[in-house]
Amino acid sequence: MASRNKFVVPGDQPVQIQGSPHIDRLKSRGEFVMYADRPATMQEQLDRVKDANVILNTRGAVKWPGEALRRLPKLKLIATCSIGTDMIDLKTAKELGITVCNQPGRTAPLVAEHAIALMFATAKRAAYFTTELKAGRWTKMDMVYLRGKTLGVIGTGNIGREVAKLGVALGMKVIAWTYNPSPEREREMGVKFVQMDELLRNSDVVSLNVRLSDQSRGMIGKRELAIMKKGSILINCGRGDLVQTGPLVDALNSGHLAGAGLDVFDQEPLPPNHPIFVCQQVVLTPHCADQTPEGVELLNEGVVDNVLAFLDGKPKNVVV
Repeated sequence: MASRNKFVVPGDQPVQIQGSPHIDRLKSRGEFVMYADRPATMQEQLDRVKDANVILNTRGAVKWPGEALRRLPKLKLIATCSIGTDMIDLKTAKELGITVCNQPGRTAPLVAEHAIALMFATAKRAAYFTTELKAGRWTKMDMVYLRGKTLGVIGTGNIGREVAKLGVALGMKVIAWTYNPSPEREREMGVKFVQMDELLRNSDVVSLNVRLSDQSRGMIGKRELAIMKKGSILINCGRGDLVQTGPLVDALNSGHLAGAGLDVFDQEPLPPNHPIFVCQQVVLTPHCADQTPEGVELLNEGVVDNVLAFLDGKPKNVVV
């Protein structure tokens, strides 16, 4: 019966689903509980969802390690407002029979547009010049001309394909690396697949678009940054832990890299003393690549669609 369902949003800060008309589609199927603030402790987080059989996880900062999942015997589904699921211990979820659903590709065009925006802002030194002008300094520094340059796309899923498409439209030469290259995918995308080291050596801009996994964690470190072209740019709209922060800071401060455009970080929210803040040539945004009005509602619609499909016995976008 519908009354047996309890849907909980454990922490919707910054605002994602509050006020969305899509919430109304759930209210006829059970009790809906919204927590507008983020839980301060894990115990508070667990208390909020102790009777839930469905969690709508709207913020990636609300994490579900295995020990937390084991304390929620009523939980049947976690539906995320995201593509990534690295905030959830998927192995434990599978062991416990908890279904996890995400939203692959739903906002790929928005994230790709943001990656390109970071590329332009970094290449044209927008943040640096703004800071200098506000400080009363009329500073001159060379920028990076992008047309005709090489864009290296790491990861050719939904977002990577969109980034590549935009790069081609801008008149850039696009090369790509993927875990699963094939001549068919190469023809479909209209780009050349290359080995990772070749991509790093030859790209003027490197865009990271792979999901975070044990295989990809820290994939861009001291060695990889050293291989990158002097004066190249790194863009990361994937996950912060794809890049090793210390070596990235060193590569920026030494001038080996011309800059970096980052939407994701190894710590989120960023603490005031994070080492990336000492770098001048960075453009930083707070993990918000798909946070436009259109993107927000696409994700809100998608998370509710996933919940309803699960309730109807036809789950979709199942990760585990």
